[in-house]
Amino acid sequence: MKWEENVRKVEPYVPGEQPKTSNIIKLNTNECPYPPAPGVAKAVAAFKSDDLRLYPDPAASALTDCLSKYYHVPADQIFVGVGSDDVLSMSFLTFFNSKEPVLFPDITYSFYDVWAELYRIPYKQIPLNADFTMNKEDYMVPNGGVIFPNPNAPTGVLENLENVEAIVKANPDVIVIVDEAYIDFSGEHASALPLIEKYENLLVVQTFSKSRAMAGLRVGFAFGSKKLIGYLNDAKFSFNSYTMNLPTLTLGVEAVKDITYFKETVAKIVKTRERVKTELKKLGFSFTDSRSNFIFASHERVPAKELFEALKQAGIFVRYFPKPRIDNYLRISIGTDAEMDTLLAELKKYINQK
Repeated sequence: MKWEENVRKVEPYVPGEQPKTSNIIKLNTNECPYPPAPGVAKAVAAFKSDDLRLYPDPAASALTDCLSKYYHVPADQIFVGVGSDDVLSMSFLTFFNSKEPVLFPDITYSFYDVWAELYRIPYKQIPLNADFTMNKEDYMVPNGGVIFPNPNAPTGVLENLENVEAIVKANPDVIVIVDEAYIDFSGEHASALPLIEKYENLLVVQTFSKSRAMAGLRVGFAFGSKKLIGYLNDAKFSFNSYTMNLPTLTLGVEAVKDITYFKETVAKIVKTRERVKTELKKLGFSFTDSRSNFIFASHERVPAKELFEALKQAGIFVRYFPKPRIDNYLRISIGTDAEMDTLLAELKKYINQK
């Protein structure tokens, strides 16, 4: 058809499978296995449906103010969006407009190349080292911007802050985005957030989907210089002024308020992660030192695809990526202790039969 000549065609991002059946163990999309903070449920019960007839605050002031207090960052240095995907997509649109290629790792969050293709942004994928770490010198070449997840997805590898700062410092003429979707599972002082005071070209992006157990609500946010956030807001208000709905704003505030619950939830997930690493090693798996809420593991004898299918038949969903360099790895989200024990039992049974 003639009209198809003017259609913007892209290969879309493929999310992890969302099973429609019950009685399964879902360890394939890195969701939090625990509910949101108790205050969220109370706010849901107290919500007045009559309020839905009004537009939400386009500036999302209640949420940005709450984030400002928690992270000790001025509100005008915070941008919020409908999940970190919305924040990142808006950042691609706003900042990556050079004729030089945007740089990101070859093994990374698979939405990056989708956005680059969608917005017609030139890009170059930089191979990670054999141990899945980044070579910082690879990002010290002419480019139109840099983006990378830290910890990496899907490998779980955390780059140290010295390397992160070196990349930011070497690229003063472009925007560097550090995607910290999993940073809360990485320990204290792992975030690049403090660096925004030193580097005007740095944007640090985080999300409520993992550590704050609100993947279904869609809340993402970014920190940067006042100028950087100003440009992001200009683009947002030229695109859609009311991106975040009223219930999301209300419940998002409650999620940030309960600091104790947040820290307890993160600690439980980290403790389970470390225990499962030990048990997987006993079963013959090798893996990166994940600093996220998942483990990226490969078995010494049994192919990843075979294990993926066997687990699926047992009602346990993990993530398998049929891609170069990582097609013999499984990404296993950290669930509750009971869920992980079931996973380990199924793996042991299957592997012992081989």
